[in-house]
Amino acid sequence: MNSVEPHQLMGAYRFSVAPMLDCTDRHFRVLMRQISQRALLYSEMVVAQALHHSDRKQRLLDFDPIEHPIALQIGGDDPALLAEAARLATDWGYDEINLNIGCPSQKVQAGNFGACLMAEPDLVARCVEAMCAATDRPVTVKHRIGIDDLDSDALLTAFVDRVASAGASRFAIHARKAWLEGLDPKQNRTIPPLQHERVTALKERRPHLLIELNGGLESPEDCLKALQHCDGAMVGRAAYAHPLRWQCIDANVFDDLPKTVKASDVVQGLLPHAEAHLKRGGRLWDLCRHLVQLVEGVPGARHWRREIGLNAQRRDAGIGVLESAGQQLRDAGL
Repeated sequence: MNSVEPHQLMGAYRFSVAPMLDCTDRHFRVLMRQISQRALLYSEMVVAQALHHSDRKQRLLDFDPIEHPIALQIGGDDPALLAEAARLATDWGYDEINLNIGCPSQKVQAGNFGACLMAEPDLVARCVEAMCAATDRPVTVKHRIGIDDLDSDALLTAFVDRVASAGASRFAIHARKAWLEGLDPKQNRTIPPLQHERVTALKERRPHLLIELNGGLESPEDCLKALQHCDGAMVGRAAYAHPLRWQCIDANVFDDLPKTVKASDVVQGLLPHAEAHLKRGGRLWDLCRHLVQLVEGVPGARHWRREIGLNAQRRDAGIGVLESAGQQLRDAGL
């Protein structure tokens, strides 16, 4: 379990890295923490029912204290199970609990949670109310601007109003609707058109609510533009695919002193985490798989990525592989 400093969450939502399945595990979060000390980081979605039945709660919930401020994203539609999950998240030391009302996958729909719950604002409100009663941490919601034919500004506003009245403290809104039939999750991230203006209009209609803009933010400049209208900017795939692109965020968004973060600094910062993971019986590739996105657009980048990929995937790969990869970067001035 990890202790929490409540002040750590203050304003962190101004820039956050979105929850992404198979991406935002604890290893990637530690990597991102080398780049930004201030960003709010999210876990991958954890299903409340799985937490209730699993004897692997530590594997599902554990994180490194360096990851603060950190939010646990939960999926589910059962208020009692979600309340239990919120209590567990609180005990584990998470700074925030986020309810997933945005995932459009068929598997998630089959469990009656994710984006399909936008059609049931009263149920979402009951879930949020139960979670708020179970924790002293902020309970937030991530959702779409609409689903299928339920896609009007009136319905979006009514959804947010109902869930806010139940205690949700912030809304992270992916500025695309979701087609629950006919499009897979990847297509739902790209085919429905971005409609940032609908999120900013919602903020204008409800200025007292905390609204984060998510979807299509590809650069720090995009985020600064979003912050002119909304309370937060949430970045997803662009953070995973281009981690070093975001090294200026602490200075630009949080007014910290500017700093330069090199790829070699990130690798060096990961060494203690990697050693601890190996001692627990983990594999080096568990975290090195995220590093292949770290070096790009410079001579030798492809060779470095190929080499660390080959070496780190060996079952007996030890910390020396990561140390050598870091030294190569330093020798190249990266």
